Amino acid sequence: MRLILALPTLAFAALSLAQSHPLLSSGPMLGYSEMTEASIWVQTTQKATVQIHYKPKNSETWLKSNPTPTTTDNIATVVIPNLPTGTKFDYKLTINDQEIKRNYPQEFQTQPHWRWATNPPLPPQIKIGLGSCAYFNESRPGFDRPGTPYGGDYEIFDALHKTRPDLMLWLGDNFYHREMDWLTEQAMRYRWRTDRAHPSIQPLLASTNNYATWDDHDYGPNNSDASFRLKDVSLQLHKEYWPQVVYGTPETKGVFTRFEWGDVEFFMLDNRYHRTPNDYPGGPGKTMLGKGQLEWLKQSLINSDKTFKIIACGGQMINPLVLFEAFGQFPTEQKELFDFIAQNNISGIMFLSGDRHHTELLKVQWPGASYPWVEYTSSPSDQVLVLDRMNKIIPPESPEPSSPKSETTGSSKSPVPGATANSPSQPTTNLAVNSGNMK
Repeated sequence: MRLILALPTLAFAALSLAQSHPLLSSGPMLGYSEMTEASIWVQTTQKATVQIHYKPKNSETWLKSNPTPTTTDNIATVVIPNLPTGTKFDYKLTINDQEIKRNYPQEFQTQPHWRWATNPPLPPQIKIGLGSCAYFNESRPGFDRPGTPYGGDYEIFDALHKTRPDLMLWLGDNFYHREMDWLTEQAMRYRWRTDRAHPSIQPLLASTNNYATWDDHDYGPNNSDASFRLKDVSLQLHKEYWPQVVYGTPETKGVFTRFEWGDVEFFMLDNRYHRTPNDYPGGPGKTMLGKGQLEWLKQSLINSDKTFKIIACGGQMINPLVLFEAFGQFPTEQKELFDFIAQNNISGIMFLSGDRHHTELLKVQWPGASYPWVEYTSSPSDQVLVLDRMNKIIPPESPEPSSPKSETTGSSKSPVPGATANSPSQPTTNLAVNSGNMK
């Protein structure tokens, strides 16, 4: 079996801007999708009642969700249960019984039932979009630094939308708190509300299932950790704005979660809520994940029966070069997890990450592991590119990017088996990984 990821790289497409409506602040956005249930998130401009009208694409009969009143920050998450499996739907949004028309497709789908429904079992093909480090420039004076705006090139989101991914993985720094934002709850809510409403992302949100973890800038200040005084406010906001079936465990808080799509299981990690400061003395007490999350991840990986097990994190996981924030800054915890994977011969492991403001493909052979591990870092979505020429596992002959959305900044020393890429003029790179090389 092969896994193909649609990875954002270069985009010069025309931007499809969302039409404004006096009742709608942002959305609709697809949240999670399971075999018989889907969720759609909406934020209105005032207290309101939201409803979704939907129909299978091969039907003319429109159905209605239960009316859902908005709650905190005028947010409503509409959950539609009892749906047929493996079905694609068109939908319409109404707010206070007024249809909110958009100039782009509004579609959602349920996951197919395949494992016991076909002989032999035939998992569905899926297309995954990735991105991190999305900085949306502030229109109010005094919020952004003077000079050239930090954000821009928002066309990348339109290019991603046009590839029609099944799901979008937001890999942290999905927006940026400013210095005045992380001081109070209301200021943080302003940032979440303002950046979620950016016109560039609305078409992508409306027809792609969205799953997210965070990194420092959408959690709190730069390089923030467990000492951030408003970390529970940040956790609550993440839950409100990124609907998911479950976050954390009853014993351990955080935005970490796991979900399945076909023959792939995703493990979204939280690298902030339990993190000790980067300058904390080394040793067993220095942690990125925390004891509870680490144990959850180990048990979840052992439990998973999927061919591909994708571990997604806001920061890099396998990079041995530790000049910036990465799992390698926490060597005791990193060794415990990686030795566990190697000793238990867990197959199908792959890593995804953001943070670094450049895109790269890494391949590392961990001692005792039966196959090399691959990590794809997708960054940035729409801002300044930072090159990394000190990383010795990226070949020195790797071409310099021709623009901030260049295909990659490098590749692993020996090519990843089955890896392919489009030409630099294409909006995405296709990374194909063969499961036969991951055992």
